[in-house]
Amino acid sequence: MPNALIVDDDATTVVLLSTMFERHGFSTLTAQTLAQARDSLEPCPDICVVDLCLPDGNGTDLLDGGLGQRTDFVLLTGHASLESSVEAMRRGATDYLTKPLSDDAFHRILTRFNSVATTTVATAHAGTQIVGESPAMRRLLQQIVRVGRSDATVLIIGESGTGKELIAARLHELSRRAKGRYLALNCGAVSPNLIESELFGHEKGSFTGASRQHAGYFERAHGGTLFLDEVTEMPFDLQVRLLRVLETRRVTRVGSSESIPINVRVIAATNRDPNEAVRQGKLREDLLYRLQVVPIEVPPLRTRAGDVRRLALHFLNLLNAADGIEKQFSEATLQRFEGYSWPGNVRELYNIVQRAFILSPGPLINHLALPLGQRSASADGLGAPLSVHVGETLAEIEQRVILHTMRHCRTQEEAARMLGVSTKTLYNKLRLYKSAQANGSGRGDSDRPPSPPGHDPWGSDATWN
Repeated sequence: MPNALIVDDDATTVVLLSTMFERHGFSTLTAQTLAQARDSLEPCPDICVVDLCLPDGNGTDLLDGGLGQRTDFVLLTGHASLESSVEAMRRGATDYLTKPLSDDAFHRILTRFNSVATTTVATAHAGTQIVGESPAMRRLLQQIVRVGRSDATVLIIGESGTGKELIAARLHELSRRAKGRYLALNCGAVSPNLIESELFGHEKGSFTGASRQHAGYFERAHGGTLFLDEVTEMPFDLQVRLLRVLETRRVTRVGSSESIPINVRVIAATNRDPNEAVRQGKLREDLLYRLQVVPIEVPPLRTRAGDVRRLALHFLNLLNAADGIEKQFSEATLQRFEGYSWPGNVRELYNIVQRAFILSPGPLINHLALPLGQRSASADGLGAPLSVHVGETLAEIEQRVILHTMRHCRTQEEAARMLGVSTKTLYNKLRLYKSAQANGSGRGDSDRPPSPPGHDPWGSDATWN
C-alpha cells in the first residue's frame, strides 16, 4: 500500500488530506512541524504534501538532502507567489499548489504519482486483494506466491481488465522489496516524445523545456519494483535502451554520459500475445526473452467458473462500506451476471456493479438496473448448456463437454484452462476421440468441432479464429 506524509499546522487541512488519500488506497502519516516531519521520513514516503509556512521553518527545507529525488514532493500554500514557486521547483519540488486544494488539483497529484493507487473504490478499499476460487485462479494465486518471493523479472499476459496491475502489486508485496517503492508506468499512456525522459530521467537543459534535473522511474524505484504496463506499446527504438538497463542494472539520464547504478525489479504486462507482437514488429525478441523470465498468464473472467458471483458480491460489499448502507443483489441479478460473457473482464464487472449500485433506488438491486443488453455467455457460445440424458456414461458426458468447449476456443491451451486440465491431458483425450471416430466407434459428427481450412481440430495444432 502506498503511503503519504502530510505536513501542515492546520488541523482541518490535515484531516481533509488524510481522508482524501485514504479513500484512494494510501496509508497516511501526519506532522505539524518540520521536526516531526523529519522523524517520519524513514522509510521514505511515496508522496509528501507539505505546507510552505510551518511553525519552525519553511516547508522547502525538507528538500535538503535530495528528498525530491526519492519521493513526489508537493508544496502547499495559502499565499502563493511567483518567487516561492520558483524557489520550490528549483529545490526539487514536484508540484506547487494553492489552498484550498480542489478535487482537480488532488487528481493532478495522483496522476503525477502514477503508482499502484487508483481512483476506483474497489482498489481503494481492497488494496491488492485478489478475489477468486475457481481452479484457474487457484493455480494463478499459487504461482503468484511462488514467484513473489523471488527477484525474477516477470511478464504478465492477459486481456484488458483482468487485473494485471493488481497482480503486479501483489508480487511486490510478497517480495523482499515490499518496504521499497512500487511505481507503475503505462507505456501506452505516455507520449513517445516523453517516455524516454519519464523512464530514464534527464539533465537540466538536455532538451527544450528541461528546466531542471529529473530523476526517472528507474531511479525513483531504486530498491523497489517498477511495473511497466502495456510494454508492447513502448516505441521500438526505445526498447534497446530498456534492454540495456535490464542487463547492466545501470541507467543513464537523457543528456548525460554518466551511468547510475539501480536496484529495481521489473514487472511488465501486455494485453497482446507477446509472440505475435514480436512477429508484428511491436516488440523486440531479445527484450521478450529478458522480460519473460517468469511468464504469468491471467485467465479472462469468462473462464473463471463461479468467480463472477464472488466478485460481484465483493464489489458490492466495498461500495456498501464506502457509503455506509446495505444493498443486496437479487438472485435474478446474480444469475444474469453469470450468464454474461464479460468482454471487459473484471474492470467491466466492477463498473457495472457500481452503476447498478448508484441507479438502484432501493436496497434490492434487481436485473432491471443492469444495462447488459442481449450479449450473454450463451450467445457467445461460452457456457452454453448441455443436456445430460439418463443412461449416458461419464466418459460420454466428458467427451461432449470437451468437444463443445473446443468449438469455442482458439487453441487447445485455452480449452485446457477452461476445463481445468493440463494441455497434455486434453491432447491425449482428443487423440483418443479422433481414433475412435476413425474406427467408427465414436459419437456422431454433431459433437465434432468445426474444422476451419488448414486445421485439424483433433490434432496438436488446433488453432483457429
